[in-house]
Amino acid sequence: MSGGHDLGGLSGLGPIAPEPESSEPVFHAEWEKRVFALTMASGFLRRWNLDESRHARERQHPADYLRNSYYENWLAGLQTLLVEKDLLSAKELATGASQSGVSDDEAAPLQAKDVPQILSRGGPVEMVIERAPCFTLGDRVRVCSQDPKAHTRAPAYVRGRTGFITAHHGAHVFADQHARGQRVGHHLYSVAFSSSELWASPENRDTEFKVMIDLWEPHLELA
Repeated sequence: MSGGHDLGGLSGLGPIAPEPESSEPVFHAEWEKRVFALTMASGFLRRWNLDESRHARERQHPADYLRNSYYENWLAGLQTLLVEKDLLSAKELATGASQSGVSDDEAAPLQAKDVPQILSRGGPVEMVIERAPCFTLGDRVRVCSQDPKAHTRAPAYVRGRTGFITAHHGAHVFADQHARGQRVGHHLYSVAFSSSELWASPENRDTEFKVMIDLWEPHLELA
């Protein structure tokens, strides 16, 4: 899905001015810590996966997404999921007052002492599938040009462009379907694109470089 979140390769948005990692704080304000904790604790209820949470943030109006800070977008996505999964009502969000009790079948609350171990464990996304890979190293491939209506990990600036397979990473959970709650595995590849293929302009010809992007098999076709 193209939207306010898909900014790669666009011009006219001003310079990127990141803070040096040596001095950048993990959180810039106390409320950001709370948003991070709420998001992690709510995810522990197992009502959605990581790709669903990304898609929930992306579904904001583009103006809201661009105006919000990083953790404001996290909060907006969390609120969307809490309502969609019937954990909260829109009225409860608006008033801050609970309108119903918690059912007995809810997951046990995440304990603070368990957080470090859970975060360090992560969630493996490698899968074993029966299908053989469609592409081999060196194959010239084109990224499918259609604009998907849901979450995708194929950025807009690379759609319709051609590159070469440089690595095969095995089968991984296909994020595009995972965002719709379907855990399906597809082969994952690294694809090399020339900068002139992605951003064709006379001034770029003297500064040619390669751009490496990991893409799943459904994103690609033989060129």
